[in-house]
Amino acid sequence: MPIDILMPALSPTMEEGTLAKWLVKEGDTIEPGDVIAEIETDKATMEVEAVDEGTLAKIVVDEGTENVPVNNVIAVILQEGEEGADLDAVESPPTAPKPQEEGKPAKEAADAGPAPSGTASPPALSSRSNGTRVFASPLARRIATQNNLSIDALEGSGPRGRIIKRDVDAALAAGVGTKPAQAKQAPAPTPSAPLPAGLPDARAFFEDGSFEEVPHDQMRKTIAKRLTAAKQGMPHFRLNISCEIDKLLAVRRELNAKSPEGDGAFKISVNDFIIKALAMALMRVPAANASWTDESMLRHKHADIGVAVAIEGGLITPIVRMADTKGLSTISGEMVDLAGRARERKLKPNEFEGGSFAVSNLGMYGIDHFDAVINPPHAGILAIGAGAQQPVVKDGALSIATVMNVTMSCDHRVIDGALGAELLGVFKGYVEDPSTMLL
Repeated sequence: MPIDILMPALSPTMEEGTLAKWLVKEGDTIEPGDVIAEIETDKATMEVEAVDEGTLAKIVVDEGTENVPVNNVIAVILQEGEEGADLDAVESPPTAPKPQEEGKPAKEAADAGPAPSGTASPPALSSRSNGTRVFASPLARRIATQNNLSIDALEGSGPRGRIIKRDVDAALAAGVGTKPAQAKQAPAPTPSAPLPAGLPDARAFFEDGSFEEVPHDQMRKTIAKRLTAAKQGMPHFRLNISCEIDKLLAVRRELNAKSPEGDGAFKISVNDFIIKALAMALMRVPAANASWTDESMLRHKHADIGVAVAIEGGLITPIVRMADTKGLSTISGEMVDLAGRARERKLKPNEFEGGSFAVSNLGMYGIDHFDAVINPPHAGILAIGAGAQQPVVKDGALSIATVMNVTMSCDHRVIDGALGAELLGVFKGYVEDPSTMLL
């Protein structure tokens, strides 16, 4: 029987993705391990390998289609000897019927809420006047709906006559098949009334033509979703501390001067010292090296440190695994590799998901201090400001020192004030006397 190729879950949190590109075409013979498509998630573009052999008989989801739910059918393989007579009926797997809850009428049970995350939704179907079904990509349907366009009035140019985005664009340009737009009654102005729940649409405040509308990509949507959830559902509090880094800068110069040429060369940054100092502090204060769950606290055996890296359109947080066990040159080499592949969106999910704590360093941009938002499942994040020379008092005498401001955002469910203060104190000790990190 035909074998469905499903939209894969490329990470534990992935719910949908963009089918960026097909690397095979209908009629091609494929074998297990062949790379058949590229999928864009919120953070990376990843290759999809075939797990079955046969002939790619039907492409169900066109390349460029966005928001394809995990486990939706994206293509169909026929095995040797099979024919494709019934393939035109393939769209997406239907949602399993929701079981009726005891004591609730069928309609009430059906309205109780959406299907669980990851369950495929049934495709929106329509038919022509002669009763034949209309097949269209989700993106084409969405654009048609937004523009009051009758999808069943179009002829498709995609595989098997499927209506795709270019068909909708062509129809809109020609002005055919549109439904009459329903007039919306403007509400009466109530200047003294409070704002409704939720934020207003920013477009309401600007005239048409005064702005360029740039649609959100998957990364920006995910950043907005996760950090909004973090701020709403995670009780943040913040602690500030100042660290003198003159000794650290001197040790850094000394170590970099000893870097070998060619293979094995390194250039240690201030950020590498910060990663190492935080990792060692978390091992000294293990109660802070934890993640919250509703049932228990997860105490981590090693310090996996996420490091915020700015990339085009957003940011990503690659993880330095077991940073407490690694030397500064190893951390430096890993960060160069991770940051480079992050900017190319070539990281694997296990390289940017998870971790116990994070670092965000804006010192290179001249920022003195700032507050950072915690990215779950981390229990905290260090916001690192620029090191700058400042007057300080030592033993009653005025002197000059290079001072770096650090702000730690904590998840209060995991880290209380005293515990956070202890962690920052240990971190400060390592930063101000970096030779202790080398012991």
